[in-house]
Amino acid sequence: KSSVQTIGEEQIQNPYTELLVLKGHQDIVRFLVQIDDCRFASAGDDGIIFLWNAQTGEKLHELHGHTHKITAIAPFSSSDGTEEKTDMIITASADRTVIVWDCTSGRQVQKVSCFHSTVKCLTVLQRLNVWLSGGSDLCVWNRKLDLLCKTSHLTDAGISALVELPKNCVAAAVGKELIIFRLSASNNGSEGWNVLEVKRLVDHQDNILSLVSVNDLTFVTGSHVGELIVWDALDWTKRAAECNFWDSSVHPDVQPEIKLSQSPNETSVQHLTSDEECVFAAVGKGIYVYNLQMKRVIACQRTAHDSSVLHIEKLPNRQLISCSEDGSVRIWELREKQHLPAEPVPTGFFNMWGFGRANKQVNQAAKKMQENTPMYFLELVGDLIGHSSAVQMFLYFGELGLATCSADHLIILWKDGERESSLRSLALFKKLAQNGDLQLKL
Repeated sequence: KSSVQTIGEEQIQNPYTELLVLKGHQDIVRFLVQIDDCRFASAGDDGIIFLWNAQTGEKLHELHGHTHKITAIAPFSSSDGTEEKTDMIITASADRTVIVWDCTSGRQVQKVSCFHSTVKCLTVLQRLNVWLSGGSDLCVWNRKLDLLCKTSHLTDAGISALVELPKNCVAAAVGKELIIFRLSASNNGSEGWNVLEVKRLVDHQDNILSLVSVNDLTFVTGSHVGELIVWDALDWTKRAAECNFWDSSVHPDVQPEIKLSQSPNETSVQHLTSDEECVFAAVGKGIYVYNLQMKRVIACQRTAHDSSVLHIEKLPNRQLISCSEDGSVRIWELREKQHLPAEPVPTGFFNMWGFGRANKQVNQAAKKMQENTPMYFLELVGDLIGHSSAVQMFLYFGELGLATCSADHLIILWKDGERESSLRSLALFKKLAQNGDLQLKL
């Protein structure tokens, strides 16, 4: 029997009681990217990009230009003082091309076809007014799509993720290594740029799958074997590490679960997101909240879903949303536990490893830690069932709702039922008033 938490029909705290199904894609939809407050783009294995209205679900544009699946997508706003702001997106494909699209007209602005390998990630550096493409090498481009500079061939596997760092630096995940590059413009007034490798960090034991910037001081990486490392973004030193998510005991006084072997699918850090206080990690089938100040996991759901969690985001109201290969989308609330008197630590566990003498000290330390540390738990408050296959990712649009994309070729807009109902009532009221059908009786 599955140990996954369930929720009944009565989901009082789940506002998403209406849904709109958006059809158009002919294959797996892997990417959603927000363009502005009410528009987003979708892309996937059919090579087509669709632009949608998040309020109405209207299909705004259908962009054709790639011949193979989309491998990366990024928003790309253009503004240089003299021109009005133009919303654009960049897409990369397995056909070894990158295209810039105008989101208003739906037209192709420019196409680059000089790549020797597939571009797997795209990052726009607003401060430097350039963008980067990561594949078997790292390329730096300006807004006109001129190649400014690039690294030598790094690896056949290529760069899997990029994150912007302070001091004109970027961190690139290349297999199990993290390479720090520094970008610099030429001082002689020419258009020349340089990209220089300044450091290689080899602390991970397996491939880095996820990379997230917390702030200008901190960034975090996660690997295939469940390692999470917190890095200093200025000097690239390791601040903290969590290497045993599946053994982490949220309660200091509880004996950790010991397993002789772990499937990589159970421990793989698929996705990371963060706020100023915590990092939220999708690890195997579970979700974990790692507090950056305490340097430990403060809450978790080891089996949040029936299959691997692919994407996780934090909402403004102490809630998390996670989606999974099992086709589900779940809403969690981070809540503080009421303090209970600390239980004694089982002596047998420590004696088994020869730590009997230290048991009293450990017990006191655990008790003191529990008294001074707030404890949290993740409560399931919503379960969104609508997709028939793996949900790849989602976008949160605040009061406009939630957009999800899936291997079932569909995009679903999840709407706040009460809000939509009141909007319909208001629209009907206005229509009746305009037509003169509404008679006010005093």
